[in-house]
Amino acid sequence: MSNVVVVTGASQGIGAATVAAYRKLGWNVVATSRTIRPSDDPGILVVPGDIADPAVGARVIEAGLTTFGRIDTVINNAGIFVAKPFTDYTADDYDAVTGVNLRGFVSITQPAVAAMLTQGGGHVVSITTTLAEHALSSVPSSFASLTKGGLNAATKALATEYASRGVRFNAVSPGIIRTPMHPAETHEFLAALHPINRLGETDEITDAILYLENAKFVTGEILHVDGGQSAGH
Repeated sequence: MSNVVVVTGASQGIGAATVAAYRKLGWNVVATSRTIRPSDDPGILVVPGDIADPAVGARVIEAGLTTFGRIDTVINNAGIFVAKPFTDYTADDYDAVTGVNLRGFVSITQPAVAAMLTQGGGHVVSITTTLAEHALSSVPSSFASLTKGGLNAATKALATEYASRGVRFNAVSPGIIRTPMHPAETHEFLAALHPINRLGETDEITDAILYLENAKFVTGEILHVDGGQSAGH
């Protein structure tokens, strides 16, 4: 039986690249996002839904178990990023960002981990952001820090909680990656935020995810793939 990975935010950018990377390894994939289209690949189960809805996470995991029989890895990639001065954030901004970044993480990871425990182990990788540890005055993003920083902390807590039961928790902390989220006219400004002075590419993130997948002695790690941003400026 093939291994099974669940990927959230799977319709574009890092999520779509992650689906392709795991399929290349022969894994079956459960792919979910709000706007995802059906796939004609029998190794990809598409489950549309808004991960901020607490019912969606359980539905995605249940569909994966029904179709493929197991859940080996979850990639918590779905995320909302809203850059605003702190006093400009609205209650709607808060609900949107925490709904996807925090509630979405909890609602899909809880049933996934329950399944992993029954089968003897598994792996959870969350995509966070270096801004959570290395803030930039030019990118006011306290809500990203609030939520993705929380995921970094939870990654370590959960890695410790489940280490003896075979479930690993890690995070990949990207810099700014060339995806449809960032218009071309912003690329020069964004590239300059990294000491390496370029944007990251999606395959550089998937390489990091697959490293963690295969690194069985690594848990509780926040792997920075950020062009040196976390090191300083």
